[in-house]
Amino acid sequence: MRKANQMFQCSRFHRHLTGLLTAALLVSMAMSLGACRKEKKPAAVMIPVVETVTVVQKDVPIKKEWVGVVDGFVNATIRAQVTGYLIRQNYIEGQAVRKGQVLFEIDPRSFQTALSQAKAQLSQQMARYEQAKANLGRVKPLAEKNAVSQKDLDDAVGNELSARASVEAAQAAVEEAQLNLAFTRITSPVDGIAGIAKTQIGDLVGPSAQGELTSVSTLDPIKVYINISEQEYLKAAESEKRLETLPLELILTDGSTYPQQGHFAVMDRQVDPTTGTMKVGILFPNKDNILRPGQYGRIRATIRVKQGALLIPQRAVTEIQGRYLVAVVGADNKIEIRPVQVGERIGSDWIIDKGLNPGEQVVAEGTQKVRPGMTVTPKPFSADATTVAPSPAKKE
Repeated sequence: MRKANQMFQCSRFHRHLTGLLTAALLVSMAMSLGACRKEKKPAAVMIPVVETVTVVQKDVPIKKEWVGVVDGFVNATIRAQVTGYLIRQNYIEGQAVRKGQVLFEIDPRSFQTALSQAKAQLSQQMARYEQAKANLGRVKPLAEKNAVSQKDLDDAVGNELSARASVEAAQAAVEEAQLNLAFTRITSPVDGIAGIAKTQIGDLVGPSAQGELTSVSTLDPIKVYINISEQEYLKAAESEKRLETLPLELILTDGSTYPQQGHFAVMDRQVDPTTGTMKVGILFPNKDNILRPGQYGRIRATIRVKQGALLIPQRAVTEIQGRYLVAVVGADNKIEIRPVQVGERIGSDWIIDKGLNPGEQVVAEGTQKVRPGMTVTPKPFSADATTVAPSPAKKE
């Protein structure tokens, strides 16, 4: 009896233990299944935000710019033509001078002495000539009467001719001495602005000196030189008459526009074979001498007006291996990557010759994060702010 009771109790404990294990297993399976379901839950899809602009259509003036260097209309280099010591400077550096104004003076004493010697030599030759001429006047009538030999006549003629030649040589020497004396007063050959003197009082100057004394530049009108390409020259040659009357603007280094317009004036005789460009000179009025040689600027010309041009910002165009691509946002906010043909650049915009239509929306900010067929959230482009894509919320 006791044995039967013990077996019953063991069977009862076994059933209770089995139930507990089964319940624990079910709880574990339920937790595992819940974890699996939680891991398989799909993540939220983020739609990128991009900034877009509208393709604008309008008439656009096509402008061309070149870098220019300002130079004087005439640049006269002032050099000494005789050798001597500089004794005086008669002009104010950087100020206007007139044609014929004395700029420098060289010590004239040696040249005055040379002139006096030349004049004395001329007087001697004149006396010799007068004597030879008088002798010929006496011999000639006697020769006609055969009172003197032919040789005497020939000698008289030869002496007269020689004396005449000596007089002419002496006169030339006097003129040279006078010229050298005049060269001691160095004058300006043109009206203009005189530069800073390159020499000092007391310097020995002369034609053999390497440096000049100063320079004088005519500044009204003034030239601006640019270099145009060979292709631009060929286009200009086809419309040469119109090119000569084309108004030109000068943009100074501070960004301001020179108030006076210029025009094409001179063109070099050849294309530089090393650069493939041709030098062209443009004239600008410069009454107040605002422009000075050596300044830099940009020459701007309105070549033509393009009717109905399509414009988008340059930042909206992506160049890849020589191809130009634009991200277009469709009516369903889906991205289309479209190849385009670009034209001239107008400020920060680009003319699109082919590939876009007026009124279409293109991505101007965020092009690096879009792909063909992607859905985006467009908003108007702001040049002052940079779009930051929203980051997903962190999971607890």
